[in-house]
Amino acid sequence: MKSTDAKLPLAAKEYFEIEKHGDVRVDNYFWMRLSDHQKLAEVKDAQTKKVIDYLEQENNYYDEVTKHTKKFELQLFEELKGRIKEDDSTVPNKDNGYFYYIRYEKGLQYPIYCRKKETESSPEEIMFDANEMAKGFDYFQLGGLNISNNNKLAIFATDTVSRRQYFLRVKNLLSGEIYKDIIENTSGNSAWANDNKTFFYTKKNPETLRSEKVFRHVLGTPTSEDVEVYHEKDETFNVYVTKTKSNKYIIIGSDSTVSSESRYLDANFPTGNFTVIQPRERDLEYSIAHFENDFYFLTNKDDATNFKLMKAPVSNAQKENWVSVIPHRKDTLLEGFSIFKEFLVLEERTNGLSKIRVIKWDGTEDYYLPFDEETYSVGVYNNPDFNSNTIRYSYTSLTTPASIIDFNMKTKSKEVKKEQEVVGGKFNKENYKSERLWATARDGKKVPISLVYHKKTNLNANTPLILYGYGSYGYTIPDSFSTTRLSFLDRGFVYAIAHIRGSEYLGRDWYEKGKMLHKKNTFTDFIDCSKFLIKENYTSPKHLYAMGGSAGGLLMGAIVNMNPELYNGIIASVPFVDVVSTMLDESIPLTTGEYDEWGNPNIKEFYHYIKSYSPYDQVLPQKYPNMLVVTGYHDSQVQYWEPAKWVAKLRDLKTDNNLLLLKTDMSAGHGGASGRFDSLKDLAREFTFILALENKLDL
Repeated sequence: MKSTDAKLPLAAKEYFEIEKHGDVRVDNYFWMRLSDHQKLAEVKDAQTKKVIDYLEQENNYYDEVTKHTKKFELQLFEELKGRIKEDDSTVPNKDNGYFYYIRYEKGLQYPIYCRKKETESSPEEIMFDANEMAKGFDYFQLGGLNISNNNKLAIFATDTVSRRQYFLRVKNLLSGEIYKDIIENTSGNSAWANDNKTFFYTKKNPETLRSEKVFRHVLGTPTSEDVEVYHEKDETFNVYVTKTKSNKYIIIGSDSTVSSESRYLDANFPTGNFTVIQPRERDLEYSIAHFENDFYFLTNKDDATNFKLMKAPVSNAQKENWVSVIPHRKDTLLEGFSIFKEFLVLEERTNGLSKIRVIKWDGTEDYYLPFDEETYSVGVYNNPDFNSNTIRYSYTSLTTPASIIDFNMKTKSKEVKKEQEVVGGKFNKENYKSERLWATARDGKKVPISLVYHKKTNLNANTPLILYGYGSYGYTIPDSFSTTRLSFLDRGFVYAIAHIRGSEYLGRDWYEKGKMLHKKNTFTDFIDCSKFLIKENYTSPKHLYAMGGSAGGLLMGAIVNMNPELYNGIIASVPFVDVVSTMLDESIPLTTGEYDEWGNPNIKEFYHYIKSYSPYDQVLPQKYPNMLVVTGYHDSQVQYWEPAKWVAKLRDLKTDNNLLLLKTDMSAGHGGASGRFDSLKDLAREFTFILALENKLDL
C-alpha cells in the first residue's frame, strides 16, 4: 500500500494552554473535544459540526487511500466469515432445572438466548432474540441476563449507543410480557432476592459513568420509588451487586485498583440492612464466596502478592478471624476458585501457564489436570451446582480450537462436549507450530513471547511478523486459537504475543512492575521483544508489525515515539494516548478509579512521569511507521478525541511520507461494531492494511 495524491485532512490549530505544577502544555487540538450532550443532541452546534466535519474528512481520506484494496477487503471478509459455523450453538448449561444455551442462525448477526427444561422431550423456549431486538439500531448490545429463583422472570439490559449505559427491564418468560419497569443509566448489573419480586441493581454517575449507587426495586412499583441502599462516595471505587452461588446472600462489592470492601444481606429478607464483611483498607483486596457456614476469601492479606485462599464464619467474618485454606506461594498466582460439596477447584498460573487443581475437602486427593502443549489457555466455566462432581472448563491453544470439556472429579474421566469447528475443511492443526520464547529485557528480566506460524513458513529476515501487546490492569492475553488469524498464518505471517510487564502472566509482581512509576517497563519490554525477534532472525524492521487496542493502543503510541524505526506498520485501536489530560480531568469516565493504575497527575511526581511517556505529549518531528488508527465516536472508555488529536498532531510533525490513517466508526463505541459479521468487517479492514503493506493482496 502506498500513499496517494488524496488531500490530507489537516486539522485546524487553535492555541490552548493547560498549566499544572508550573508546567505549561500547549494543546492545539483541544477544540476536538465534545460533551455527551453535544454528541447526542439532534441539532448540532457549530463546534460539533466542526468536529464531525474533521472526522468525516479523515474517513473520506481513509476511503480514498484504500479504495484500491476494497475489493480484496470484501474478499477477505468473506474468507473470515467462511470459517465460522453460522448456525451454531453453545453447550447447554444446567441451572435450577433448566438447560440454558445461546444459538446463532445462518445469516443473522446476533445471538438467540434459549432454554429447555431438563427433560429431553421439553420444547425450546426462546427467551430473547437479539436479532429482533436490534432492528432499527446501528448498534445493539444485550446483556445482564438474570433469571429469578422461580425461573419465571428475567432481568435484561440493553445498550443502543455503545456507551455501556444500559436500560434495565424485566420479562415474564412464561407469558412473554415485558413489564413497564424501565430503569435508565445502569451498569447492567443486578441480583434477585429470593421473593422473586425484589431485585437490586447498580446505577452510574451520568457524567463520569462510574458505577456508584445500588438501588432496590420491587416489581410493579414506580422506579421513582426505588430505594437507594448504598452510595459509594469514594470516586476511586466502583460498586457492583451479585448473589452468592448458594443463593443465600446478596453481596454489594466496592472495588478500587488496590482495595476492596464487601457487605452482605440475607436474600430472604431484601428490606434488611447490609452488613460490612471486612472494612476497606489500603492495599487489602478480597473477593468472596459462600459455602455452608463460612465465607471464603481470595485475598492478598499479609502481603500475599500472588493471593491466597482463606475463610471465616459468616457471623464473624472480619480479617482477624480469617484462617488459611490455601497458603500464599511466591511462584504461583492464585487466579480463582470454585467450591463444590466434596471438592475445591483452584485456577492457578505458574511460570505463565494456567493450571486447574482439584482438592478433595477430606484431604484424600489433590491433583492437577494434565495439559501437554508448550503453551495454552484454560479456564473454569461457571459451575452453579454445589452438589456436582463435574467441573466444566475450556481449553485452547494457539494451534488448537477451543473445546468445552466436562471433567468428573471422582472418576477423573472427561467428556469433550464441544470443539470449535473451523468451517471449510481446509484447517488441520498439524499444519501449524507454536513456540514460547524468552526475550531478555534491558534490566535482565526474561519476557515471554508466544508465537504461532504455518510449518511451511520460512523464518528469516523477510518473514512478516505481527507482534500483539496489551500490558495493563493485570490482564493477561490468553494463548488461544483464532479462526481469523489463519488469514495471516496461511499467507506466511508469524503471529506473536508479547507477555510484557503490566499483565499477570508471570504473577502479580509482573503486573505491579508495569504500572504507576514502573509503567515504562511495559513499553521497553515490548521494544526489547521486538529487538529480540529481529536479532533471532524471525523477521526484520521492514516486515515487523505491531498491534494493540485501548491500553494496548497506549503501548502502540509509546513504542512509535521511542523506536519508530523497528516497525513497518502499526494498528492502534481505540488508543488511550492523551494520558495526562485525561487523568487530570475527573469528569471523564474511568479517570478517578484509575489513579492507582497510572498515578494521579495532580501529584507532581506522577504528572512528570506520565507526561514523559504520554504518546500525545511526546509526538516528535521524526519518521513514523505506516499507521492505522481506529476509534468509535461514542466510545466511553477512551474518548474519540484522544486518537483524533493524536493523528492531527502526528500529521503536523512527522517527517515521512508513510501512511497515517484515522478511521472513526460514527455509530460504535469502545468495542467496535456489535454484530458478529460487522465485527468481522472491522477485522478485514485492519488485516487488509497490513497485508497491503506486505503486498499480499491475493487469495
